[in-house]
Amino acid sequence: MRFASVVATLVAAVAVSAQNQTMTIQVGAEVDTQGGIFQFIPNSIMAPNGTVVNFRFSGIPGNHSVTQASFNSPCQPLAGGFDSGWVEILQNTTGGTPLPSWNLTITNDQIPIWFFCKQLLPSPHCPAGMVGVINVQPGANSLSAFRSKAQSDNSPGQEQGGLVGMGASASADPEVPSAFATLFKGTASATATAPAGGSGSAGGAGPTNSAPSGGAVSLGLNMNLLVLVLGVLAGGALVN
Repeated sequence: MRFASVVATLVAAVAVSAQNQTMTIQVGAEVDTQGGIFQFIPNSIMAPNGTVVNFRFSGIPGNHSVTQASFNSPCQPLAGGFDSGWVEILQNTTGGTPLPSWNLTITNDQIPIWFFCKQLLPSPHCPAGMVGVINVQPGANSLSAFRSKAQSDNSPGQEQGGLVGMGASASADPEVPSAFATLFKGTASATATAPAGGSGSAGGAGPTNSAPSGGAVSLGLNMNLLVLVLGVLAGGALVN
């Protein structure tokens, strides 16, 4: 009886530990990063139920999304899948500025959770290799096969997904704490402006991201403008 009690206690402790576990995936990279700027780092993890996967948008400059897909359609949003929307980090973001992040909680660790970046500019990110997977099963479809399928799709879908997906869900949109970063939620017409000169862009490094008109997008733009104005009035806390 005592042994059974000890085992039950250990099992409960492991379950609590899994629920409190956080794993980080970097979204986008720098121009001098091995593997290039269009990648998730790491692009494959194993995460039990309850794990919080923290997607850290760290490509500076960059404009990316974390969008769920199916294995057979790696560059097309999965119907009923999760989607972070576009998160743009501008060229003048400094090293000390908090980076945008998005928390996704694993709800079904028995299925592979495929995802990609749906950004199109300056060239489509998904066929360039910006894809990833959570909980790929041994002997099943592989990440390398998923990437190979993605290479032949030069028209990533732009449909907007939600917070709740297959096998994972988020409780909120990405946290965008900096005035140098912007969240865009929208429809297929949302695009990013490629930078002048082009060097080092992770998909729209310029300070402008055009998105469809709408209350949520307009509010986001107005709030960013307000933050910038308040920063100037406060004594130049924001640096150009």
